Amino acid sequence: MNYKQLEAFRAFMTTGSTIEAADRLGLSQSAVSRLLSQFEADLGVALFERRKGRLHPTEQAEALLPDAEHMLAGANGFHRHVNQLRLGGPRRTLIRVQMPTTIAHLIMPGVASAFMADHPEAVLEVFSGAYEHGELSVLGREVDMSLLRIPTQNHGLDVAPFMSTEAVCILPAGHPLLRLNEIAASDLDDVDLVLLGRQRPLRHDIDMAFRHARVRPRIRAEVHSVDMACRFVAQGLGVSIVNGLLASLNRDLPIERRPFRPAIEYRFGIATLQGQQVHPLVPALSARIIDALKAAAGADTYRLITPGAEAA
Repeated sequence: MNYKQLEAFRAFMTTGSTIEAADRLGLSQSAVSRLLSQFEADLGVALFERRKGRLHPTEQAEALLPDAEHMLAGANGFHRHVNQLRLGGPRRTLIRVQMPTTIAHLIMPGVASAFMADHPEAVLEVFSGAYEHGELSVLGREVDMSLLRIPTQNHGLDVAPFMSTEAVCILPAGHPLLRLNEIAASDLDDVDLVLLGRQRPLRHDIDMAFRHARVRPRIRAEVHSVDMACRFVAQGLGVSIVNGLLASLNRDLPIERRPFRPAIEYRFGIATLQGQQVHPLVPALSARIIDALKAAAGADTYRLITPGAEAA
């Protein structure tokens, strides 16, 4: 029995599928199936029934899941303690947070400065990347909290919604389409585009808008953050369709924004691990991030979601 086997076992038991477990762990389906078979053989207990090519957990597997969760939590606690000692010593409090790349670059430096001035015992470890990576990082106990787009793609998260926005079309200064008050997908026929990569949820919504408008997009570049899309547009490489809140953070660039139609809504939430007690500094940091976003973006780019609103 090893740590990888325990991770595969928990991922399969919580998702009910080797495919979804593989997605959560960043492994191939065959690798997960192999880990589960090895785990079952090493324990000498029948954990799964195989029916019509699918695995189904046995009562023994259900009985062992709480122990597996406890062991994984202990291993992650040990890893966290090591990081805390490595980064700041026993009297410091390590807070790990995952953010979209644009927010991490443009908002977090100021947030971190003010937060650590008020909480000198805090040590921050900041990760950046796509929303789906943030979900997996929380589920894998690699971070304490993550700012995500909701609804989420994985179960096992406690998500507190706080803000929504819509997609906008961003254009370089002087672009002919700036004559329009809003830009529809049909207006972008035969227009150079800079789009977010195909794996992003927004890209699926954009592709559907083009498909319904019977427009074949002319893509000049694909990028992997809103900040980079804004900078490509500022260089005159094309126009882009991005999250309106994140686009508003790049006010120093020579770009203009117009509402995109059909409307594409984004909802943001702060996610923590379901059933896990969080350190008191985690909600304090969350509040700082939300306040900084509100101040930097401007009230015309977002709508607040009232506490208690559903995340789905």
